Amino acid sequence: MPDFARVFDVAPTPFLLLTPDLVIVHANRARLAATATTLEQNVGRHLFDLFPMNPDDPAADGLVNLAATLAEARDTRRPVVMPIQRYDIRMPDGSYEERFWSPHHVPVLDDAGEVVLLLHRSDDITDYIRARDDARRAAERGQHRVAQVEGDLFHRARELARLNAQLRTANDRERRTARSLAGLAATVSTLATAETTQQLLELLFEQGRAALGAGTAAVALLDPDGRRLTLTEIRGGRLLSAPLPPDSPLPMAVAATGRTVLVGDAGHAADLPAEDRYLAEGLGVRSWAALPLRAGGRLLGSWTVGWAAPRSFEDDDVRVLEAYAAQCAQAVDRVTRLEDERRRARATRSLAETLQRSLLTEPPQPDHLRIAVRYRPAAEEATIGGDWYDAFLTPDGATTLVIGDVTGHDREAAAVMGQLRNLLRGTAHALVAPPAQVLSALDRAVVGLQVGTLATAVLARVEQSPAEAVTGRRRLRWSNAGHPPPLLVRAGGAVELLERPASLLLGVDPGASRTDHTVTLHPGDTVVLYTDGLVERRDATLDDGLARLTGVAAELAALPVAGLCDALLARLAPDWADDVALVALRVLPE
Repeated sequence: MPDFARVFDVAPTPFLLLTPDLVIVHANRARLAATATTLEQNVGRHLFDLFPMNPDDPAADGLVNLAATLAEARDTRRPVVMPIQRYDIRMPDGSYEERFWSPHHVPVLDDAGEVVLLLHRSDDITDYIRARDDARRAAERGQHRVAQVEGDLFHRARELARLNAQLRTANDRERRTARSLAGLAATVSTLATAETTQQLLELLFEQGRAALGAGTAAVALLDPDGRRLTLTEIRGGRLLSAPLPPDSPLPMAVAATGRTVLVGDAGHAADLPAEDRYLAEGLGVRSWAALPLRAGGRLLGSWTVGWAAPRSFEDDDVRVLEAYAAQCAQAVDRVTRLEDERRRARATRSLAETLQRSLLTEPPQPDHLRIAVRYRPAAEEATIGGDWYDAFLTPDGATTLVIGDVTGHDREAAAVMGQLRNLLRGTAHALVAPPAQVLSALDRAVVGLQVGTLATAVLARVEQSPAEAVTGRRRLRWSNAGHPPPLLVRAGGAVELLERPASLLLGVDPGASRTDHTVTLHPGDTVVLYTDGLVERRDATLDDGLARLTGVAAELAALPVAGLCDALLARLAPDWADDVALVALRVLPE
């Protein structure tokens, strides 16, 4: 970007920058030389304090005239050119030197149209006036000298006008660049909120076109294999996408190969390809810029913007466009990676759920018992649990119920769950022993086979002796390996958490002692085994969750056992924040 302060300082014409109150802000070198002052003497001083009128000339009116025209330029917000003005300058020794000036005041406005500065240009034309007077006195010798001096003055005026025009153009360009950079900052902040490619493109078109003042925009993205381009534009408020051959001569495809394409005026570009002319006519644009999108050294595609009017691409304009392209590329790369992660997570979860569902079979339905099971995976894509349930009959006729949860939320947890389920089922079927012995045997197998995991579980057997069969009663015998306690719902609606001392969870110490507990079951009683996803919440304690479980279960006690499972899931785990497994058994009348 040009150093406008340096341009101001080296301008050959004397310039002063004043506040609207006529306090000096800056003076260039020509002004300091013309007035025999220093920058330190000027800055911060009122104009007329530093340059008072000559006290020895009571007829001097330069101060009054200058003050009036400066006020006119400030109040009307328009430039004012003064007639030639005599204004004597005080010299360093205190004397005053006669000077003649050609003053010109230009108000500097902000974006709201308010005057923030006055640019005061005052050409010292003392030599001209003296030469003019000399020429008049020598009129008998001809008017050649007068014409020469006036021609020189005219030339200087033309040169000053040219410099002023250049300064105005530079200021306009600087303001345009500042607006574009402010738009870039807003765009970067907005693009960070995009979660999908669709959202990103909508935000990109909305923000980018507004910030750059463009009439149209397009994004061409390479497929993951880098062989195909998809061109997306916004028309009528809708995103429209279509394939674009990578070898197309259109600027979107050319930029996607790594080249920047800048067309300032399609109407006057003699070597413009025919395809670009069709593009200009179809989109109604005269100028466009197509830039590559790069992230981490990889080409992702291209970003193209177009304008209805011709446009000059100065260095600062190109740098702003390159900054836009860099931010677009980073946003595209971030969203693409995010979508890839989601796709991989969905595939992983689908595989794990398939494995889990293949293992979580339908339960048996023994005489006078009704068993219902439920498994509901978490809604979160990346979360895969190791929850499982099981229900089967052992050779001695007992009905065995299992609920378990392997630590972790990934594919490994799901795979280990399958191992533990099969180990426990085989061990219980082979030993035909109380639950505590079966869990101890399972624990030894986990360590001996180097399964390498931790898990919680409840193993329960529903048993009935001949004497109990007469009354329709049964016994629930269970052992708890660090799992949430079973829930007992009595036929009359009373609810009890079977909170007996729990043994150590599985996989810690195969020699740890385990304990069996028993409770009598009557016709109509229901036992519910569940995993922690039913009762745990991030914003509450486990005790709070267990209290909610007992309260809800009391309200739902009259439901059939399958309806009870569904209602518990709906009431206690409505947000699907974690996997939940349930197995419920109800004793039916003999």
